[in-house]
Amino acid sequence: MTPTIKDVAKRAGVSVSTVSRVMNSPDSVKEEKRKKVQAAIQELNYSPNALARGLIYKKTQTIGALIPDISNSYVSEVILGMENAANRLDLNLMLCNTDRNEERALNYLKALKEKQADGVIITSEALTDAYYDFCKTANLPIVLASTESQMHDIPTVRINDVRAGYDAASYLISKNHRLIGMISGPLDDPIAGYTRHQGFRKRLNEEKLPSDAIEFGDFRFEDGYEAMERFYKKHPQITAVFTASDEMAVGAITYLHERGIKVPEQISVLGFDNTKVGRMFIPKLTTVAQPMYDIGDQAVVKLNTILNGMKLKDTKSYLPHEIIERESVRTLNV
Repeated sequence: MTPTIKDVAKRAGVSVSTVSRVMNSPDSVKEEKRKKVQAAIQELNYSPNALARGLIYKKTQTIGALIPDISNSYVSEVILGMENAANRLDLNLMLCNTDRNEERALNYLKALKEKQADGVIITSEALTDAYYDFCKTANLPIVLASTESQMHDIPTVRINDVRAGYDAASYLISKNHRLIGMISGPLDDPIAGYTRHQGFRKRLNEEKLPSDAIEFGDFRFEDGYEAMERFYKKHPQITAVFTASDEMAVGAITYLHERGIKVPEQISVLGFDNTKVGRMFIPKLTTVAQPMYDIGDQAVVKLNTILNGMKLKDTKSYLPHEIIERESVRTLNV
């Protein structure tokens, strides 16, 4: 039978609360009692139960992260930042792949609450009313990573996607492109679809350049491939395309390559994210880089600050983006 904390207390001849103090605050226990408890723990090969410890200290050192698509290369970089931060802060991280399904996400939230998770990070998808209401009722603290709520004042770590879309258009304009298109995320996605689209079109409109050469996809390779096919049939005159993700950029370039259209000699392609696929592809992808690892890291740090009852320096943190120049965009001669 697995030994319990009561067994340790009986073996050491002390109270259960003394055993708990030895495990969690050893300096608060006199040396003689501490040695007895430590010896009993070793003799019984006792491993403290996180849930039982949580009942005493109201914390289990466990946090959850809702992930929309764990296979996505962008999300995997964010997760790496989360995991390393959790390890550094002595937290246990539980990953929950929601597949962008609200019912599935709510089931995960319920499971996290049942397992007495201390808090949750919601990543790369909108904070729905159902998520917010459940977490508020369950007293489950929330931090948002790569997403944001306009309705609620929730701690957030992300980039300014409107500005990033604006800067993407500015970059292509600086390369003397004037016929520029975009493969955007869905406009009903307020996180990365509408925002990047909004910033991109704003910059083109400022320069009085055509801003209606736009196709849409869902950030994946297949969406970029299919959108580029539609795009090139409608707008064969364009010289540059900005895509709202690196995966869509790779899909677009693959379509162009299959049609014998050279990148960047005939058309330039600018990606978004700076995932590994862009660095491994040929031509290497010029892209708007997000600090993916830092977003995951800082989201965990922010949640840990809340769980320790400390005041956040900034409720909403906007990390810097940058344009990484590689091989898929060229400067036009004018």
